[in-house]
Amino acid sequence: MSTLEATEHRQARDTVVWLKVVLGAVAWVMAYRLNDGLWNWLLFDVIGLDPATRLGSSLHFFFYDTIKIFLLLGGIVFLMSLVRSFVPLEKTRDLLEGRRQGVGNVAAAGLGVVTPFCSCSAVPAFIGFVSVGVPLGVTLTFLIASPLVNEVALVLLLGMFGWQIALIYVVAGLTIAIFAGYVLGRLGVERWVEPFVFEVPAAGSAGSERPSTRERMALAREEVRRIVGKTAPYLIIGIALGALIHGWVPESLFVRYAGTDNPFAVLFAVLLGVPLYSNAAGVLPLVEALHAKGLPMGTLLAFMMAVVALSLPEMILLRRVLRPPLIAAFIGVVAVGILIVGYLFNAIL
Repeated sequence: MSTLEATEHRQARDTVVWLKVVLGAVAWVMAYRLNDGLWNWLLFDVIGLDPATRLGSSLHFFFYDTIKIFLLLGGIVFLMSLVRSFVPLEKTRDLLEGRRQGVGNVAAAGLGVVTPFCSCSAVPAFIGFVSVGVPLGVTLTFLIASPLVNEVALVLLLGMFGWQIALIYVVAGLTIAIFAGYVLGRLGVERWVEPFVFEVPAAGSAGSERPSTRERMALAREEVRRIVGKTAPYLIIGIALGALIHGWVPESLFVRYAGTDNPFAVLFAVLLGVPLYSNAAGVLPLVEALHAKGLPMGTLLAFMMAVVALSLPEMILLRRVLRPPLIAAFIGVVAVGILIVGYLFNAIL
């Protein structure tokens, strides 16, 4: 076979491979978009469960989030693996580490705003970013900002409480994400990340032979299989826990212990928010109801931030990739920031 024929054959083969990728991406998007409707139809129309009951709500929560998070995990890991095969790991690391870390934290926070993941959905992105060489502190900024501040929450806050409260929440959330990620990054906590997260196939390293398109796809599929296999048990446990406790905390308990007369109201709000699991949009109706009963806005902002940034299911998922000392440091730094926000805005609002 001549060189020209070999080149044409390789190009035709690459075209087929990329066509499969495009078709797979279309199928992924369709599965993601149809996920909610599928479980609504199956659980409520076919089986006949009532979505207003705790059983119906919890089952829908579990099945919908399980499919959603596994789709996100597989898609993000596949995409990151492809990016890594084109961009050497060293270049990515050099761009964001060292003196550029502060800029990287700001950029990661901005990226988090336009990626409206819930806390557990952001974990797959965390794995992908760390595995591609993004500094840990920058990645942690994204992990905090993505569920904490997003355009959906911003629009709902704007409609419920006005632009001042919406702006306060966005500024406070971004400040916490940037500060916490920067502090943790400067502490050199990489030793408390599970080693498999940093494992990078040779094709993504500088100096290795450039892989073919077919090899890139095979590498990406293997990366998905490896990481999904390692994280699946923790994903299932975390989502199941979130489904069990979803919507089961009575409002009366919160009103009793988080009222204006209790100096520890903000601390109680944070502690109560940690076991819950929701995104910012999901918790806002409860925040609105509690605000109507007279609870101070600083306390409610702290509660909302704790729910979306420090949820217990998220910590269970993070345990697969982070060791306990780093999880404790992550909780401590973020919690301090949330407490400061809560007490500060109770004083000025």
